[in-house]
Amino acid sequence: MKKRPPTDLEIWKQSTKDTTQRLFFFAGKTNSKRQRFMYLFDIEAIAKHFSIDPDIVFGRLYYHLEPKYGFAQADGSKVYFFALQAGSDKHSVQFPLLAAVIAGLREERNRHLAATWISIAAIIISIISLISSLSSR
Repeated sequence: MKKRPPTDLEIWKQSTKDTTQRLFFFAGKTNSKRQRFMYLFDIEAIAKHFSIDPDIVFGRLYYHLEPKYGFAQADGSKVYFFALQAGSDKHSVQFPLLAAVIAGLREERNRHLAATWISIAAIIISIISLISSLSSR
């Protein structure tokens, strides 16, 4: 049986559970002296947990999520969601963006779950109404 690829939310949940991950400060090349949090992302550990090829996790981060959540600031500097190289470390995720993405994914999942449960309740009520009207004849 072929295993389905994990969702973005499943990847983020697993990455935050991994105790080998660590936070560090990375001074970006910006006009600001403010340092940004970068989160080391262990692609190999995540791929191993989900029994998938590491290239799938890397591709999800680099080709899908980086273009989706990375952005350019007004001064033209780039804010990376997923950085191939951050200082001497590779494969890092911008921590504040990661927190925002996780919150957005959870909110979206909750919206879908609420709509699904409301639909199921409506179907059940409809079936009960149909049965009730057919039995009263």
